[in-house]
Amino acid sequence: MSSLRPALVAVAATTLAATTVTALPARAATPAITVENGRTQPVFSYTDAVREHVYVESPVDSDADGALDKVRVDIIRPKESGPGLKVPVIIDESPYYDNSGRGNEGERKVYDAAGNVVRFPLFYDNYFVPRGYAVLNVDMLGTTRSDGCPDVGGKADVLGGKAVIDWLNGRAKATRADGSPAVADWTTGSAAMIGKSYDGTLANAVAATGVPGLKTIVPISAISSWYKYQRSNGVIYNYDYASWLANYIDTDPEAKCQAVRDRMDAEDGDDTGDYNAFWAERDYIKGLLGDASKVRASVFAVHTVNDLNVRPDNFSTWWKALADRGVPRKIWVGQTQHVDPFDFEGRRGLWVDTLHRWFDHYLHGVRNGIAQEPRADVEIGPAQWITQRDWPAPFAIKASLRPSADGSLGLRPAARNSTATFTDVAMSENDMVADVGTAHPGRVAFTTGALPLDLRLSGTPTADLRVKLNKPTANLTALLVDFGERARVDWRRGQGITTLTEEDCWGESTTADDGCYRKVVTNVATRPLEIVARGWIDVQNRDSLSEAQPLPVGTYGTVKWLTLPQDYTFKKGHRIGLVIAGTDSTYTGERGTGATVTVDLSRSAVAVPFVLGTPLADLPQDQARFRGPDRVELPQPEAEFTFF
Repeated sequence: MSSLRPALVAVAATTLAATTVTALPARAATPAITVENGRTQPVFSYTDAVREHVYVESPVDSDADGALDKVRVDIIRPKESGPGLKVPVIIDESPYYDNSGRGNEGERKVYDAAGNVVRFPLFYDNYFVPRGYAVLNVDMLGTTRSDGCPDVGGKADVLGGKAVIDWLNGRAKATRADGSPAVADWTTGSAAMIGKSYDGTLANAVAATGVPGLKTIVPISAISSWYKYQRSNGVIYNYDYASWLANYIDTDPEAKCQAVRDRMDAEDGDDTGDYNAFWAERDYIKGLLGDASKVRASVFAVHTVNDLNVRPDNFSTWWKALADRGVPRKIWVGQTQHVDPFDFEGRRGLWVDTLHRWFDHYLHGVRNGIAQEPRADVEIGPAQWITQRDWPAPFAIKASLRPSADGSLGLRPAARNSTATFTDVAMSENDMVADVGTAHPGRVAFTTGALPLDLRLSGTPTADLRVKLNKPTANLTALLVDFGERARVDWRRGQGITTLTEEDCWGESTTADDGCYRKVVTNVATRPLEIVARGWIDVQNRDSLSEAQPLPVGTYGTVKWLTLPQDYTFKKGHRIGLVIAGTDSTYTGERGTGATVTVDLSRSAVAVPFVLGTPLADLPQDQARFRGPDRVELPQPEAEFTFF
């Protein structure tokens, strides 16, 4: 059963987790790992911690200079750590330490004269080093102070991070700046990887290699398949994106890695949109380098259902693959855009405390019960959360919503031989959902009557259409729309949050690194509609992502695909809309094919997973066709949302 989590829990967690800005005084006795109330305690000095760096040898030569690439690893650990006191490790591997920075405030590394980091981005070092952890900020190969060239999810990205885990466990070599050997004799070898976006993607990738010693990962807004990041069933979001991103994160002279970027452009299959060996190398669910079946680590995943940067099918498919294999796991599902849970309104204290308990359990072996708690925390409204046994909601039942020729949408099939026709042209989503009761040559639209009760969608809708074309292929878009005035999370503006001036602090501090961050609030907007779920497909990829098969002209065929997942409540009195159209110009880089698409309505539907207290017997039909708003300008997210 789901239950509301009171704000009091977050307040209590904040009281428990937050500490003062000043460093703790020196301790008289040599500290040891101390556990109270199921949590490690801050008994080690942050000020006196060892700050050092090493270069781990990877098994790849991505820049083809004749030498194996070395991974720069910046380390902060308790000064007492060593052969007599071994500590576990928390790793944030990132390509962003010297360009866009990390976190909501874009923190970058700051170095001292010896080349050691004195300011580690984010709060992980401030909070966890005093509690008996080492924190490693790792420069992904090809970025910041590491060797090599980034290959955007490929071999260099994956094996560079894996080499760090191997070094911690004595299976790889490392040197110091002077060339002397560096041995990790201060660690237990138990490691976690954490990070948002590309950082979390690296955590997924390394875990999918099955490397021993990686005990847990915390992927936040992370990619599990780079194909899903840049494609949807043959539809292309952006062209030559991998080479563009590689160039963005690499601050070395462009000529150094131009050959690598040229190769990515040649191999990415932008001419077809098909899944090929390039994407298989960058697939961590079932790919050439990684596979979910190899995962040894527990997984604490965080994602948001309105993230149209790293789209949420990246977490839903990864989550299902982990569940199918019985991987220990936990999840938070939010409603903002590309946002870290540290910046979920009212949950910062709860996030830090939950993360603390998770790491204590899987890295220090603390028996604190976190593995037995409800698996999922889900945001169901602006800063409103519930807990439930799993995600999607375990009791969700798919209901097939069926379009009819009169523009209605209900549970009953349309009359035999009834059809609807449109042309595949590039349209914005604003145009697709405007004035839905009026015919438009580029889309067809259907709506229910006013809902007699609240209906919560939890999971992934499935579009199931029977269509014929007058050309070999067309791009298809399916949109599930909520029509009704309501205050909703405004994920389209500022990622869904506004950053305040007031700060709070997490962990101990030095003058160079204070561990303090600005608070945030959730953005809310009242609009007459929201696009709830969306999905795209190139009809010639209806049966295979890797082999295009044109639909014989003039012949009906079944086109069935998953939209992006969602967790959303349609309120009583609102209407559910289904829009079927051609090319979505808002979120894809495609052009319309100009094909005429005929939909056999009697054999078409969208299956929606609803969480119901009682069975849904029927949906009301409109007495007169619902027209909908003439025009609603749903703002596109700011341009920077395309960055990690």
